[in-house]
Amino acid sequence: MASVADHLKTAPQLSLRFIAVWLRNLRVWRKLMLPSLLGNFGEPVLYLLALGYGLGQFVGEVESMPYMVFLASGIVCSAAMTGATFEALYSAYTRLTQQQTWAAMLAAPMNVDDVVLGEIAWAATKALINASAIVLVASVLGLVAGPEALLVLPVILLAGFSFAGIAMIVTAISPSYDFFLYYFTLVMTPMLLLSGVFFPLSGLPDAVGIGAQFLPLAHVVMLVRPLMTGTAVDAPVLHLAVILGYAVGSYWISAALARRRLIR
Repeated sequence: MASVADHLKTAPQLSLRFIAVWLRNLRVWRKLMLPSLLGNFGEPVLYLLALGYGLGQFVGEVESMPYMVFLASGIVCSAAMTGATFEALYSAYTRLTQQQTWAAMLAAPMNVDDVVLGEIAWAATKALINASAIVLVASVLGLVAGPEALLVLPVILLAGFSFAGIAMIVTAISPSYDFFLYYFTLVMTPMLLLSGVFFPLSGLPDAVGIGAQFLPLAHVVMLVRPLMTGTAVDAPVLHLAVILGYAVGSYWISAALARRRLIR
C-alpha cells in the first residue's frame, strides 16, 4: 500500500470529468435549495444587522468608514468561508461514508482526483452563492460604494476553492463527524476572529497581526473590503497569490489523502 508521502509526490490528474460531480451535486442541491439558502444566508444577515446596527452605534467609525460598512465586507468573506467549509466537510463526508456516493462515482470512468476536485468546485460555488446574497443585501442597504463591488465575486469564487480545499483535507482524514470539531476550534474560529472580519488588524498586537498574514481569510478580506468600499487595494497580486497558493496546495494535499484512503 502506498504511503501518504508517495501520494503527495504524485500530481493530481486534472480532467474535465470533475464537472460531472459538480453537476450531480447541483441537481441534488436544487431539490433542497430553499432551506439551504435560508440556513446559509440567514445567519450572516443577522450578524450584519445585529452587529452593524447594534454595536455600530457604540463603535462609530472604523478606518474612516461607518462600522456597518466595515462589517459588511467582512461578513461577505466569512459567509464564503462558512459556506465552502460546511459543504466540503459535512456534505462531502456524508457522500464519502454514509451514502457511498464517492464509491459509486469511482465505478464510472472517473478517478479520485476528479471526485475531489468536483466536490471542491461545488463547495466553492456554494461560497459564491452565499456571498452574492450578502453583497446584494449590502447593496440594498447602501453599504456598497459602486459597481466595482462586482469584482468581489471572482475573488470569492477563488477564495471558496481555498476554504473548500482546506476543509477537504480534514474530510479525507476524518474518522467521524465529531472530528470536525477540532477543525472548527483550532482553525476556523481563530481565523474568523483574527482576519479583520469584525475589527481591523491594526488593533491587534504586532505578533498576532503578523501571524494573521498567513491566514487565507485575512487576504480575502484585504481584497474584498476595498472593492466594496471604493478604496484602493493594497498589494492585490500578493493577496491573490496567497489565496491561489492555498487553493492549489490544499487540493493537491486533499487529493493525495483521499487517494490514500480510498485506493487499497
